[in-house]
Amino acid sequence: MQIFEKLDYNPNLSICLGFFDGVHQGHKVVLKNTVNLARQSGLKSAVITFKEHPLCYLQNRTPHYIIPPQDRIELIAAQGIDYIYLLDFDEHIADLIAVDYLKEVLIKYFKPKFITTGFNHFFGAGKKGDASMLRAYQKEYGYKYFEIPPITYDNTLISSTKIRQLVAEGFAENIKNLLGSYFYIKGRVVTGNRIGRTISFPTANIEYPQNIIKAARGVYVAIVEFDKQKYPAMVNLGKRPTIQGASHNLLLEAHLLDFDGNIYDKDIKVSFVKKIRNEQKFASLPDLKSQLVKDENEVREFFGKNKTA
Repeated sequence: MQIFEKLDYNPNLSICLGFFDGVHQGHKVVLKNTVNLARQSGLKSAVITFKEHPLCYLQNRTPHYIIPPQDRIELIAAQGIDYIYLLDFDEHIADLIAVDYLKEVLIKYFKPKFITTGFNHFFGAGKKGDASMLRAYQKEYGYKYFEIPPITYDNTLISSTKIRQLVAEGFAENIKNLLGSYFYIKGRVVTGNRIGRTISFPTANIEYPQNIIKAARGVYVAIVEFDKQKYPAMVNLGKRPTIQGASHNLLLEAHLLDFDGNIYDKDIKVSFVKKIRNEQKFASLPDLKSQLVKDENEVREFFGKNKTA
């Protein structure tokens, strides 16, 4: 897949529009339709999207994404897309009314043969552009428009909004069927205060990424990946209220089951499989250790029953 950061003349494409945060199962239907239309017609496919979510500009928000930006690009590429246009959402784009965005961006530069969007895609100033507008201009501009209807799983609408809600509320086990994978974060293992070792629970610690939506604090069944290997793990996400002098930053502490190696300074991926309890403050380290033993037993029991998790 080729990546472009500026508009250029690239006509006769099958294109789709959207930000695709998470590249969830609904997004994949949009992307696959775009690719299929292109291949059936001997054309190339393209995604027209933005480097940062438009709300970061429109509402001066700090981004909190479902997945890292680079992973978004890689997952889009994995669907078979030929080109991705990663544009800056700036003042010019923000001020374009919908019909001008259609004419001055999509038609002018791409003269698309096909346009695909999700049912809830909006564009243009004030979000006035939508599926009905794209449908109405088909004949005038010579493209065919395809609106992907709502995609559901178990009567739940698959959307970035719903996935964010599940992440924030700690319903990790419900996310995989919507997102296509467990919710995860990535980071480099940093040296902690090594208190975990003193109570027989050494941990690999990473700071929570600033640009990723915050998961609910607590203890999770998890999978840790590094060096192309996966390890079952017990993870605590929180601010370590039992430890005196602990940092106020959100920290992830991963205890890898039956692992005794050194992974300091390694980049790891931590997938949240299931939340087993909320973050708690204990009266003493022995009390904390007693609870961690119970937590570990629950994690082991989970993996014993779910060997393909």
